[in-house]
Amino acid sequence: MNLIIRVTDKGNNFYIELSYNPFNEILNKVVQLLNTLREKDLIRKWQYEQMMPDRTKCELAHLYFNPKTHKDGIPVRSIESTINAATTKISKFLDKILRPIFDDKCKDTNIIDGASLITEL
Repeated sequence: MNLIIRVTDKGNNFYIELSYNPFNEILNKVVQLLNTLREKDLIRKWQYEQMMPDRTKCELAHLYFNPKTHKDGIPVRSIESTINAATTKISKFLDKILRPIFDDKCKDTNIIDGASLITEL
């Protein structure tokens, strides 16, 4: 598959280098989806603008693996960093809308932060 496995500069973890860069393909699909939703008037203009990725700030998500050296066979735990991915603004927008509903419905069992834990205790 023409993959290159390398060790990261921090933490001595492994990562795989892809043989091609799918960034433009992913970004274009996200933009097309938002354009379609806006054209069909399924989202408002301000929602569209909040979710639209900024091509100059977006980057391809990073997938890396942390080995679990304490387990037999040394399995790995996959970690995906999507902090600047094309879909991050969509996730943040949806979280802003859904978080209050989730917190309200789960407030009896949900610990929001350290202060809420102390209050509950």
